[in-house]
Amino acid sequence: MPTLLPYSIYLEGEIEMNLYLLMTALFVAMAALMAADAALTSYTLLPWFNGLRWLRVHLITLGAITEAIFGLLPIIVAIQAERPRPKFRWDIWLALNIGLLTLLIGIPIINQALILIGGTLVFIATILLILQLRELRSMKQEQAAGSKGRSHNGRKFYIAGLSYFLLGIIVGTGLWLGWSDWLKIKTPVEVHIHANNWGFMTMIFAGLLVDMYPTWAKRPLAWPRSIIPIFWMLTIGALGLVIGPWIKSNWFSVPGIILFLIGTGWLLLNVIKPLWGDKKAWSQPGLWHIVMAYFWIIAPVLAAPLIILGVPGFPGAGIEQNAPQALIYGWVLQFGYAFIPYFFYRLFLPHESARLGGTWLSIVTVNLGGVFLWASIFLANYQGVLHGTAYLLWTISLVPIALLLWQILREGLAKLDNSSASLSSVSD
Repeated sequence: MPTLLPYSIYLEGEIEMNLYLLMTALFVAMAALMAADAALTSYTLLPWFNGLRWLRVHLITLGAITEAIFGLLPIIVAIQAERPRPKFRWDIWLALNIGLLTLLIGIPIINQALILIGGTLVFIATILLILQLRELRSMKQEQAAGSKGRSHNGRKFYIAGLSYFLLGIIVGTGLWLGWSDWLKIKTPVEVHIHANNWGFMTMIFAGLLVDMYPTWAKRPLAWPRSIIPIFWMLTIGALGLVIGPWIKSNWFSVPGIILFLIGTGWLLLNVIKPLWGDKKAWSQPGLWHIVMAYFWIIAPVLAAPLIILGVPGFPGAGIEQNAPQALIYGWVLQFGYAFIPYFFYRLFLPHESARLGGTWLSIVTVNLGGVFLWASIFLANYQGVLHGTAYLLWTISLVPIALLLWQILREGLAKLDNSSASLSSVSD
């Protein structure tokens, strides 16, 4: 069995692996531009761009976050399994990126052929990644799991999350192709959002915390034995949140909400308890990004019972229409603010001290953006201004992250060029 090596050994010099993070940086920059576009659109300064709401969301979910996840998961799983660095899979990279670019062209113009091709390619890339992760087993961990009944790593979370992503791709592609009728989905948009957020993203982010928290926090989670029950709570809870709107039954949605809240709360306590009272740890904006991100995924879940019960005066339709924007920017993107720069440091500057990303400016603005977006739901008379301000704040929050990624890229590529030049001079 190979010895567990430092991250720098796994990441250093892997030129092809950098392609995923190069694409991540590109999508982050595009997401910043599209957030600015959304602000101007809400202020009625750019009405022509009104039809690009889905594109803005997918630049983050299908773009920046998915690129980072596909590039990093094989490395993280290999490290946890104490295996050599996995080979770069060109088939996965090409299928994913050709599929993403095809979708990003096809969705705004609603071209069914391009959407089908793009969705199919991303689906294939996801299956190939699942198979790759399944092959990265650790015999030592499996034996430990068999003897003690537990295994403390994120691999199972990643595979479960990617499986929900497959479901999200099928339903999301079907939105444009009329598949919802023969799939008998009552509320297809809600099913798509739940599969991708409460299934895909929730499981992947939980797995990252399980695997990376000891490295980020320099200490273990509070209760390592809770990992398995948390996994099943999140997995079954997400299933209930998908089946509920699929057949429009609260008998699945309500238990799903309960299990999701318990599992998420338990996971957060695992993260927060070991750091409680540690002022130095809480001086890191990246840690605040991770903790605050979870508020924005819990908020719509807490509002769900009021929507289900049809409380008079409660804007259920407005929440269902607008809350996904706060979910994507406040939850998905904010978590990415922390973990994406960390891995940029590891990949492009492996000999320097890596840290979670984020600044106090990004902390304040990304969360204020969520507050203004939710305020726009309840204050209908000021919706345009509040909505525009939310996107303006999200644009501002993206700027320091995009600049940090560009700085790391520039320094890393410059050092790579210098190393190549040194090797050439030695060989001459």
